[in-house]
Amino acid sequence: MGVLIVATVFVSVICILAYRANTRFQNEARLPMQWGFTGQVNWSAPRRVALSFMPILAVALLGFFTIMSINASPKAGQEGLVFPVLVIMGITLVAAQLLHFWLVERTIRRNVD
Repeated sequence: MGVLIVATVFVSVICILAYRANTRFQNEARLPMQWGFTGQVNWSAPRRVALSFMPILAVALLGFFTIMSINASPKAGQEGLVFPVLVIMGITLVAAQLLHFWLVERTIRRNVD
């Protein structure tokens, strides 16, 4: 049950961050999704599609992990790893989303100057 609650909290945080970013980037029709080594934008997506990518990915990954942790038994000796791995996955997804927002903000500021 704890795994389900933690996964729900991480998905909720990611959804709230995406919602707030939609307000923050409301003047942008498209947001960058990938950058090359030179810092140039390789491709962009419509704002709502770009911002909904991480919540959908989080639901898929954390949902799959939660279902598997409830329905499949871990190997002997690995029972205590389920919860820490879930927390690491959630933190990584939030960090990736925040990095994306930072890169988008930096790109927008660079294009305005």
